[in-house]
Order: sequence, then C-alpha cells, then structure tokens
Amino acid sequence: MSRISFKHVFKYYGKHQVVTDFNLEIESSEFVVFVGPSGCGKSTTLRMIAGLEDISQGEIHIGDRLINHLSPKDRDIAMVFQNYALYPNMSVYENIAFGLRLRKTPKHEIDIGVKKISRVLGIESYLSRKPKQLSGGQRQRVALGRAIVREPQVFLMDEPLSNLDAQLRVHMRSEIVKLQKQLGVTMVYVTHDQTEAMTMGSRIVVMKDGRIQQVATPEEIYNNPANKFVAGFIGSPPMNFIEGRVVEENGRLQFQTKRFMLELSREQEHTLRSNNRVNKVIELGVRPENVFIEQPNPDRFPTSNVTGVLLHSELMGADRYLYLNIGSKNNLIARVNPFHRYEEDTPIQVTINMSKALFFDVDSGVCLLD
Repeated sequence: MSRISFKHVFKYYGKHQVVTDFNLEIESSEFVVFVGPSGCGKSTTLRMIAGLEDISQGEIHIGDRLINHLSPKDRDIAMVFQNYALYPNMSVYENIAFGLRLRKTPKHEIDIGVKKISRVLGIESYLSRKPKQLSGGQRQRVALGRAIVREPQVFLMDEPLSNLDAQLRVHMRSEIVKLQKQLGVTMVYVTHDQTEAMTMGSRIVVMKDGRIQQVATPEEIYNNPANKFVAGFIGSPPMNFIEGRVVEENGRLQFQTKRFMLELSREQEHTLRSNNRVNKVIELGVRPENVFIEQPNPDRFPTSNVTGVLLHSELMGADRYLYLNIGSKNNLIARVNPFHRYEEDTPIQVTINMSKALFFDVDSGVCLLD
C-alpha cells in the first residue's frame, strides 16, 4: 500500500476558495479520517485524490507518483460512496466483479477474488441477489467488496454509513476498522460525525472552512485541542466555554466572571503569565465529565465550586446531562450520575475539576498552552 502526500493544495470554484493550503502526509496502511461540518471541504479533498475534482493548485502524490493530471482509472484507488452506487440490474456477484471485468481479468481469477472477498465480508449467501433485495448494511458490504477485490493502493470512503440506522452504523464502524487492519490498506474516510472520527481513525484531520484545524490521534484531539473550534466540535456533549478575566490578588491569579471566581493551579498561572493574559479576557474550556455534582476528593485534583440554575436535564442511560445557567452569557453542561433526579429552576452547586481546564484566546480561539 502507498502513502499519500498533499503539498500546498488549493481548490477554487471560480473565485470561491473551497480548500486552502492543504498540507498532509498519510502513511502507508494508515486509517485517516477527515471530519468537519458540512461545507468544510473534506469531501472535495477526497474527490481530488480520486480525480473526480481537478486540483486548482499544489500537488498530490500517491507513493512516488504525482497524480494531479492522471485520470481516475490510472490512480489505482477505489472509492465507496454514501449511496453505495451499485448497479441495480446486476447481481451481487456481478457488482463485485465489475471492476475486474473492466480490467479484462481472467474469468477464473475473478471467480476466486469475488468468492474470497464475499467470505471476508459475510455476503457469500447473497451473491445471486440483486441490490434491491438487500438491507442497507448488506448493500454497504457489497460496495466495500467491489472496492476491495481490485486490491488498489488507496481506499477512499465518503460518508459511507450516513444512510444506515444508528445501531447498524455502530456495527459497521467496527466492521470497517477490523477490515482495514486485516487488509493493511491505506484508507481515507470522510465524515461529519465526530463519533465516527473518534472511534475509527488512527489519526483525525479536523477541517473548517477549507482549512486544516488540527491533525492528531483521537486522544490528542480530545484532550489537547488546538483551538476552540476543535474543542467544541469534538466531544458529545460539547465542551463548556466560560468567558472571564484573569485577575491577580495577593500575588495569585484567578479566573473571574461577574458571578464567581475560580482558583487556578500554579501551572495554569505560569501558562497565563507566559501568554501575557493577566488582566485580559479569555475563555475557559472544561468538558462535561469534569463538572461534578458530588464533591470529589480534594486531594485528587484542584477544584472550584460554581452555583447554577438547572434549565433542564437529559437521561442518556449510563449518564444524565444537566444544563445549568451560571450567568447571563454562560451555560454549563454537567455529566452526572443518572440515578439522581434534579428539579428544574432550582439552584445547584457544581464542582469543576480545574486540573482539566483549558484556556482559549477570545479573538483567535487558539488554545493557550505553555
């Protein structure tokens, strides 16, 4: 399998810039997920790899080959689309075999390849059926089989699970990851679903407005987001953001809003001083799992208490989400024990694990790190 290299890639539609200065190295046999909101340029970037969109500027290499001006059939890639793109008049066998027949592969080799990949995907018993006789998950397996049987250098997937129901999406996520590891293929996967990105990719490319915001492992993206957009887009429920001012009292820094003040650790003070944030407005970010109702052991991590008014709660099975108003511009989500009930419109004191708090520049959104 081959690596993919992007060097200062741009895509324009007339004067409209869709992808801007895209630089990325995807290693051989790596599973990389492009994620971002609709219109961020992720599918356009995938289609530039496939040759379905022209590259306006820059270079894309697959292995040692510059592919900018190669036709799609000469790029040695396979693509799985959102709508499966199966031929309705052909059987499952014929759909999987179609690409090999175009290559004029000998009939006995086609038969061996189709039966082998159908066993891997668990669709052996469906080979004589037409696509209309299959469920959504079965059709997706056929689309995967048609791509895999050709043994291309690169697999491209454009939101392949978006048409499936929630339970089947979960199942197919694990199936695709298992298949990618089994085959050792280079795979680029596009989705707008951050859960898919976090559970499938070995690395995630977060995009917004045609630009890369961050490239990292799922753990790094979640725990150390590069900016406020990444922090808010990745994670469900999303990260809490609280705007306030860094003030100094008696030689110590604190994070202050109109309603409350939060204590900072020595490390956080050092970070904010080194970033010249004393007496300036910043945003604090904290994930819902680091907001508690029950008082944690203070020896485990530094905490600060905040009182808010419960707006509403959501029971999510293993968790309950509490939505609290903690000031005119600030709301807070807490992920708490699901077995306790809380009355709406009542004051509730919550505890924030300040050791997990992040800080962001209010203008650029960049995460402030030491």
